[in-house]
Amino acid sequence: MTKSQPNFEQTATSCMQRPLEIYAFLDPLCPDSWRFQLTLKRLQIDYGHYFSLRVILSTNLLKLNSGNVCTAPIQSDQPIMEIEHPVLPSIAVKAAEFQGKRVANRFLSNLQEAYFVYRQNVNSLTTLKGIAQDSAIDVKEFLQDIRSTECAKSFQSDLSISCEMEIDQFPSIVVFNENIEDEGIKISGTYSYEIYEHILSELVGDSITKQDPPEVENLLDQFISLSSKEIAIYYNMHEKQVEYEMKKKYLQREVDRVVVGGITKWKSLK
Repeated sequence: MTKSQPNFEQTATSCMQRPLEIYAFLDPLCPDSWRFQLTLKRLQIDYGHYFSLRVILSTNLLKLNSGNVCTAPIQSDQPIMEIEHPVLPSIAVKAAEFQGKRVANRFLSNLQEAYFVYRQNVNSLTTLKGIAQDSAIDVKEFLQDIRSTECAKSFQSDLSISCEMEIDQFPSIVVFNENIEDEGIKISGTYSYEIYEHILSELVGDSITKQDPPEVENLLDQFISLSSKEIAIYYNMHEKQVEYEMKKKYLQREVDRVVVGGITKWKSLK
């Protein structure tokens, strides 16, 4: 854990709303980052009233060894079948963000499932186009955005913040308190959930209390999909009890049910 000094204007604005601000640095195709997203969800559910969260997409700098290919706009006349690069997945998520946060979350979830569960080549723009179609977003707009200067600049901004914060490992988080003059606390790698609880408590300067989780439908709206195991943790229930209750909601057409890599997941119908 190291100290880090903020150097951008957004920090001051967010810290006025909640006592803490967390910058989470994730590589979408890093297994540890994928697993760490479960910890981030749990922190948001339990202690989201203490902090605002900003996710910064980045990537291992070794992936940037192809010069400006990854951060420059893709040429509009380049055949889609020929476009492939290891940083394209991150740029694709930035393109999805132009259609809204919920769209981007759904796209990221489907992207990671395609990569980690189904072993698809998500470095290919053709594959990313298919994921966009499965994510029910405007594919034409998505393909225009992913080739745009604005999208390239958005990803470059995330890379710049990663450099500013001296991020060299994924996942990492930097936590700031409400005093913008104080340095942030940087935590690289992953730790037990209790460690993050302790850090929040130390920065708040008092004992912290968990908030009650909202209705499960609201969680699905926010996080797109949740496994039965996740729901059991959030609501302190047995997994079998969760399966029973969620199946009732599924039969009543309140949620959708999918099996991903042998794991039952529940999704919002919205």
